[in-house]
Amino acid sequence: MLTPEIPPARSVISPDGTNIATYEFGDPDAPTVFAVHGFASSALLNWHSTGWIRDLVRADFHVIAIDQRGHGASDKPHSPAAYTMAALVDDVLAVLDTFMLDEVAYVGYSLGARVGWEAARELPERITKAVLGGIPDGDPLTRFQVDAARAHIERGHVVEDRLTGAYLQMASGIEGNDLRALVALVEGMRGGPQPSADNAPDQPTLFATGSEDGILPKSRALAMAAEGDFFEIPGRNHLNAPTSRAFRDAALEFLAAPLK
Repeated sequence: MLTPEIPPARSVISPDGTNIATYEFGDPDAPTVFAVHGFASSALLNWHSTGWIRDLVRADFHVIAIDQRGHGASDKPHSPAAYTMAALVDDVLAVLDTFMLDEVAYVGYSLGARVGWEAARELPERITKAVLGGIPDGDPLTRFQVDAARAHIERGHVVEDRLTGAYLQMASGIEGNDLRALVALVEGMRGGPQPSADNAPDQPTLFATGSEDGILPKSRALAMAAEGDFFEIPGRNHLNAPTSRAFRDAALEFLAAPLK
């Protein structure tokens, strides 16, 4: 099967008035996979360009992929207050309700996995199982220097912090990204709920992290604490893990398995 053509984005309005761009693939009567991308990425970059959409549709799944707020064709507020975890989960629920989806399997990577953890906890009757890629416990962006990032964006100051500079370089290399919105997202999500053994969702969950990703030990520990399955993505780091065929195959096997 050829990669499905990209449909026009359909806008869904979240409760706070933010427009969320969504993309639908496959037979609407088939079981639905709800796909949510990572930080500074988009639905099409994370899932369509990497072969996930093609393989999910080939496996007889219906796919709804979204651009999270601050990304892709969705609205990009510049206020940190627009980027609480509650707001991101509300976006998920708004799309589920708009498409009248009673039950979905959730697939998320990095930021999308973190949102998926919380969405699975809050929407147990709507999310039946989850694939969470590249997710550690705790807050991975506590070291990101918001003030330095803003000084770089607004006044061209050199960013001396390596992690902050790497995130900005990665984000600025993707067409259409709004750095002010992405920095607001980082600030807005700080201090919110974080994944831990004490707040694990009850649904069957597959965790997956690249063998070259620095968060691998924490991801594996989180999976063990949550009593989930774990897949180590061979030869992949945090940025290129979604391109792994082995990751896709493991996810497809998990998604196709009947619920216990």
